Amino acid sequence: MKKHLLGLQSYGSDEIFEILDHASTFRQVLERDVKKIPTLRGVTIANLFFEPSTRTRISFELAEKRLSADIVNFSASSSSLVKGESLRDTVENIRAMKVDMVVIRHSAVGAPHFIARRCDTVVINGGDGAHEHPTQALLDLYTIRERFGEFKGLKVTLVGDALHSRVIRSNIFGLKTLGAEVTLCAPATLIPTGAETWGIEITHDIEEALTNANVVNIMRLQLERQSSGYIPSLREYAAIWGIDKNRVGLMDKDRLIMHPGPLNRGVEITQEVADSEESVILDQVTNGVAVRMAVLYLLAPRQKEEKHEEI
Repeated sequence: MKKHLLGLQSYGSDEIFEILDHASTFRQVLERDVKKIPTLRGVTIANLFFEPSTRTRISFELAEKRLSADIVNFSASSSSLVKGESLRDTVENIRAMKVDMVVIRHSAVGAPHFIARRCDTVVINGGDGAHEHPTQALLDLYTIRERFGEFKGLKVTLVGDALHSRVIRSNIFGLKTLGAEVTLCAPATLIPTGAETWGIEITHDIEEALTNANVVNIMRLQLERQSSGYIPSLREYAAIWGIDKNRVGLMDKDRLIMHPGPLNRGVEITQEVADSEESVILDQVTNGVAVRMAVLYLLAPRQKEEKHEEI
């Protein structure tokens, strides 16, 4: 394993499968009556969330608590950043406090890499700008693997705001590395420049993208990151690219409906589809804790032999 988890673009299949295999073990731990284990006792983890977050922040906090780590939570709105402190100064203070691991979410692309270059601490990317969100992609991969067992030959369609989505990028890198066939579907205005170099199929036709697909992973419209002009209206987006029951019917009979959340019901996905038996959206949330436990466990600055004895 690498020292940091900054993105999946640099991760090989063996490294990804190592995380997924350990996540399976921790998923079993989460089913116990007593879910807390002493694996990371004495390890201090700082959660630096410079952007609003609910699912990712809570998921990491739960994973850390389940592993008995010491936690320091950082909120940009209540920090010295509002007084003008730079990210670099914040990092220097964190380093002086001798924190062992840092989980960071930041609006700037490359912020986790910036910290990793300047600190000895382990850095985990909780989402940087429109770049990558590796732990979300890993939990998506884990959820797919739970159902299908393998990735080679699997047809996965990613639908939505690819221009602003860090989740799409990490999913593409992970899925391609593991051998899945990936199709991206979005309005032309929401596909980033250079996407044609990703080695995937790109289409603007939702029916074409969903036909015979095994998995559809639906991304929300990130309206908070958009200026006007990307789509005519939410109603038109829902009519042309939204996932409803009829469009799901184009997929393979053995299919999964996924969404990283939060959902814009009635826009990118209908209520009927979101709450259907084929939807694994809530499973993704549960799996996210297990996957993040695995990442923390594997990257924690301790000897792996000692850690294995404590599980």
